[in-house]
Amino acid sequence: MSNGGAAAAAAAAAIAQATKASGVIVRVTPENFQAILDKVKDPLVVYAEGGFLSTNHQYLLSYKGIAFYTKSSEPLALPASVETVIADKIWIP
Repeated sequence: MSNGGAAAAAAAAAIAQATKASGVIVRVTPENFQAILDKVKDPLVVYAEGGFLSTNHQYLLSYKGIAFYTKSSEPLALPASVETVIADKIWIP
């Protein structure tokens, strides 16, 4: 794993650990997710495809200690500056 990949994995693990510790996940619309994303310096987004009958696109982002989650039927247009971690699955209780 490259240094960038290791850093991304460590950041994703930190987000997951923070979410477990705080238990706070806020579901927002894709539009609100992108508005929050625009406020984050050096953003890291965790992405996964999900769905049972049809594919959906799931995104998770940490901002000011809160995890924001959204799901969309179409992929979001993330800025090139966003570091993305592709996950097998995002599980939201």
